[in-house]
Amino acid sequence: MNQKPTIGVVSPCYNEEKVLHETTLQLNNILQKLVSKGLISDKSFAVFVDDGSKDKTWTVIEECVEKNAFIKGLKLAGNVGHQKALLAGLITYKDEADALISIDADLQDDVNVIEEMITKFISGVDVVYGVRKERKTDTFFKRNTALLFYKIMLKMRVNIIHNHADYRLCSNRVLNALSEFNEVNLFLRGIIPSIGFSNDVVYYDRLERFAGESKYPFRKMAAFAWNGVTSFSNYPLKLVTIIGFFIFIICLFMSGYALLAMFNGHLVPGWLSTVLPMYFLGGIQLFCFGIIGEYIGKIYSEVKARPRYFIDKKID
Repeated sequence: MNQKPTIGVVSPCYNEEKVLHETTLQLNNILQKLVSKGLISDKSFAVFVDDGSKDKTWTVIEECVEKNAFIKGLKLAGNVGHQKALLAGLITYKDEADALISIDADLQDDVNVIEEMITKFISGVDVVYGVRKERKTDTFFKRNTALLFYKIMLKMRVNIIHNHADYRLCSNRVLNALSEFNEVNLFLRGIIPSIGFSNDVVYYDRLERFAGESKYPFRKMAAFAWNGVTSFSNYPLKLVTIIGFFIFIICLFMSGYALLAMFNGHLVPGWLSTVLPMYFLGGIQLFCFGIIGEYIGKIYSEVKARPRYFIDKKID
């Protein structure tokens, strides 16, 4: 790349009024530093995407835009969720930069590796993933559930980067490819690796949250993981077939045993031999219907093809 690239930093926000001033300060400082080094263009920027916050997040964003030349703001008409809010920022600003970096507003992702990401981008890499070195700052429960999440994803044939969340750099041509994905059920951690193009990683230590509370309690994390599996893998549907086959084999053995016991005169009639198989098979059937229903629900959402978000305001 012969000329200095224009870099944009996209940060989705939901009820982040307590942390935004510090986030603005750190992003503004890192952009000024990179401009002064001659690494990026002075047209580079950071944009906060307000995902329908219920606190004063948008008011704080307006204040930050007013006071800082590098900062921009995008307000969505309602709360659409982290993935759609991030996509809104990426698609809206993809033509204003050579590459966009996505990062959460809570300052847990180390902004100091942005320079390394940009260096790799200048060398010709299209996607640079921010990957955590370790999970020492996580609680025992969160650390182990996260590891379980990645193991399940790999078992379900979902192509994701281990220990990578949504901290990444994407070149303009990756973003143009991303804009062609029209699906409603978004899982960007699976979509972007599936695009292809050259990629690399940078490693960083996850920091403590600067202020505020996590917007991803266990319930949301579990829902996010399930959405990732069902959006990118039909393996659960294959699992239904596998379960059905094994139950069929077990039933054959049980039938053989019942016939043998009957011929030997040892068959004892009772509710146990009748009710337990009914409960077992009924439970399996409900489980399988639930998985099938989940996919039908996703098909229903996709077929309606409703807009994923609406933009209320955009300020520079």
